[in-house]
Amino acid sequence: MSLSSMSRRACVLAALGSMLVGCTQESAPAPASAPASAPAPAAVVQPKAVSVISIVEHPALDAIRDGVKEELEAAGYKDDKLKWQYQSAQGNTGTAGQIARKYIGEKPDVIVAIATPSAQAVVAATKEIPVVYSGVTDPVAAQLVPSWEASGTNVTGVSDLLPLDGQADLIRRIVPAAKRVGMVYNPGEANSKVVVDEFKRILPAKGMELVEAAAPRTVDIPSAVRSLAGKVDVIYTNTDNNVVSAYESLAQAAGELKIPLVAADTDSVKRGAVAALGQDYRGIGRQTGRMVVRILAGEKPGTIPSETGKQLDLTINAKAAEAQGVTLSEDIVKEANEVLR
Repeated sequence: MSLSSMSRRACVLAALGSMLVGCTQESAPAPASAPASAPAPAAVVQPKAVSVISIVEHPALDAIRDGVKEELEAAGYKDDKLKWQYQSAQGNTGTAGQIARKYIGEKPDVIVAIATPSAQAVVAATKEIPVVYSGVTDPVAAQLVPSWEASGTNVTGVSDLLPLDGQADLIRRIVPAAKRVGMVYNPGEANSKVVVDEFKRILPAKGMELVEAAAPRTVDIPSAVRSLAGKVDVIYTNTDNNVVSAYESLAQAAGELKIPLVAADTDSVKRGAVAALGQDYRGIGRQTGRMVVRILAGEKPGTIPSETGKQLDLTINAKAAEAQGVTLSEDIVKEANEVLR
């Protein structure tokens, strides 16, 4: 092989070697990719806050409070999913205003206001936080909502309004000869004023008239009852919060005077009244609680119409009837949902 041939062969071999080296570099494995980042931690779900205010503590209003809590728990709002707080104004409207302002400053998801004075205090103090009233006889007269329809505001709720024709009929059935019906009430409570005005309208058509006895404070109740001595045949008590919270003192005074008591609140029968055709207040609480659940789920209170309690119970106290000189008919005893003996 000539020198020139050898040179050419060397060049070819060098070129082939260079190509092989290039191929080897191109087929080298790519560096490993960076490991995937860890998943972001799940967002912590904050518990819903429900703040409850009642004007005073007595069995009917306490049953509303407990019914609301039961309904929230049934919907899954318990343990770490609900921040619940409750305060009573102990019958003081000034204290109700203080509690309302405290709650509003805390900005809960919903405020539940039990009874007319506490609802008025809360509604007057906020136009933004959802408010659900409960145990209010006439929310329109109390200026909580403009009508019974959806309010378009931050307020809705459940009323304990009773058909007063039925209440007048019950009075007649308990004391058939009754001509004058006494009523002890707080004139400063809007729901009581509504009942007084309506009774003045309907009692004359049933052969009866209303005799009023004002008791602005609980301490005024016994003297208000005694002022009716010799003037009335029966005393009717509505769901006035002053009266119901101190019902034992009213029943004692009425018992001393042998004046029969007919009530609007079934728990008052256990405390001395002869009879009551009244709302199921725990049921009203559950009904209220269902409204609260809807609002916590995103509904606006202004789109939910006001409601009234859905169940009336007749309760009779046979022992109180005997003590107050009342003879109960067999028919009314048979109709009663509960007879206390």
